This record gives sequence, C-alpha cells and structure tokens, in this order.
Amino acid sequence: MRRIGLAVVLAGVLALAPLAVDAQQPGQIYRIGFISGTAADAVPLPKLRAGLRELGYVEGKTIAFEYRFAEDKNERLPALAAELVRNKVDIIVAHGSPAIHAAKEATNAIPVVMLGPGDPVGTGFVASLARPGGNITGVSNTDVGVAAKRLELLKAALPKLSRVIALRNPTNPAAELLFKETQDGARSLGIEIHLIDVRTPVELERAFSMMAKARADALIAIADPMFLSQRKQIANLAMTKRLPSVFARNENVEAGGLMSYGAVLGDLYRQAATYVDKILKGAKPGELPVEQPTKFELVINLKTAKALGLTIPQSVLGRADQVIE
Repeated sequence: MRRIGLAVVLAGVLALAPLAVDAQQPGQIYRIGFISGTAADAVPLPKLRAGLRELGYVEGKTIAFEYRFAEDKNERLPALAAELVRNKVDIIVAHGSPAIHAAKEATNAIPVVMLGPGDPVGTGFVASLARPGGNITGVSNTDVGVAAKRLELLKAALPKLSRVIALRNPTNPAAELLFKETQDGARSLGIEIHLIDVRTPVELERAFSMMAKARADALIAIADPMFLSQRKQIANLAMTKRLPSVFARNENVEAGGLMSYGAVLGDLYRQAATYVDKILKGAKPGELPVEQPTKFELVINLKTAKALGLTIPQSVLGRADQVIE
C-alpha cells in the first residue's frame, strides 16, 4: 500500500511540473514553430537561424522550422497558433505582442519563446521578468520604457515641434501601454499629440490624409509589427505628406523614415536562439528570466532630412549610432 501511495504522489508531482522538452534522441528532429503577425520579409529570421547554427543545430538534421505569417492581419493569428499546436511542434517562437498573445491563448503546454514584446508583464504574458512562470519566456524589446524617449529625440531634432500624430494599431495588446507613455512624454515636452488608429494596411492612406488635415508637424509610429511590415509604404506616404517621422526600428529608417530609436531586432532574434537551445536541452521556460536589451540605437536618415528641407542639429547627429547619407 505504501508503494502504491508513493507512485501516485510521484505521478501527481510529475503532472504538475512545468513542461520542458525531453533530451534529444539519436535521429530526432525538433520542430520549431515560428509565428508572426507580419509578412515573412519583415523579420530577420536569418539571425535566429544563424544563432541556432552557432549553438550546434543543423536544419533538416536536428531541427526543422514551421513558419506561420499573418501578413498584417492579426485576426488570423489565433488560427495560425492553433495550427502549430495541432501539428505538435516542440517549441513556438512568437514575434510581437499580437502573435505572443495568440500563442498564449493556444497552449499552456508547449514552451513559447516570445520575441519583442513591449511590456511582457504589463500585457500579462509573464508573471514577472525574473520568474515568468507558466510556459512562456523570451526576449523583450523594452519599447514600453523608451517610447517617450523617441519623442524627446524628435523634439531635439525639430526644436519647433509642437503638434505630432501618433500612429497606432489598437489590435496590438501593448498598444495602449505604449501610447500612454508617448502621451505622457508629449505632455512633459509641451507637445500636442493626436492619435490615429490603423488596424490594417489598407487604412494607411486614409490615415495619412487625416494627418494632412490635422496640420501636424511630425509623425511618431507606436511600435507595432505591421508598421515594420509596411515600412516602405509608410515612409513613402510620410514623404509625400512632408512629415518627419520617428520609429522604433532602424528598418523603418532604412526604408526612408527620418529617425528611429530602439533595440536592434536582429540582436533580439539572436538572443532568442539561446532560449530555444536551453529549453530543448531541458530547461523549464517558467524559470528562465526574461531578458531585456542593453543597447538601444539612434539611427538618422540624412537623405530623408534633406528631401524634407530639414537641418538636423549637430548635437543630435553626434548622438546617432548610424547616419544614413
């Protein structure tokens, strides 16, 4: 009777233990699900794959990827996440708050490595950065915490700045937190801020027409995967409307935006590879602290500044990590 009781207790403990992937068997290929609300060309997947190669993984021999992209239609994410769960992938890497939310709703068993949430605690993805709990951990981009800094840098570049349009995707779980911080920053700088919500790419042209009517001095894009995906269209529209712009990602500036300030997305992807490795080797995601970037880059596009007839003060240029000429 004592042996039976002990077996029952042990079984119960094992059932309650946080999930981790079993040690790899000879010939076994781990299946990594990747999900993003963007298009495939909007994310630096080569950085994730390179990071895993450096850790000894070989695609087709020890790991295989299953990719799911919502193509800037966040309403598709729940079905895409559910599909990865049905396919019984060993781990899910989710880029951006909308995709992370979909993965969280789809499974509490498969480990999830989140990539780039603005505020993983504030959005309810993890209990805390030090002890995430549950099946989710990963790398934050700390956009909530530097959102107001973008406005401060824009003001430094454009001293006469007084009215700014904030472009936001309200379907992003972090959007409200990011906008609130931007709004607080605007208030402290004496800047009037107007909000325009955009849920899909087809709404962008209408949004920019509204900006022209608002007679704004500049545009700040609240960090969102869709604005990364649509970076070329947004840069072109901003140029057409003669609007200086500031973004979270350097890719937006490379596409023709004026300025960006934030973590480098490629670095976050490489960091995510270490989480995948640890979990595949048996670590429990709920016990792996969420990492935050330690480096934020200011990128300025002088070609765009010249096209807009702007002169960026040397005091701002001197702070830039990269200047596109």
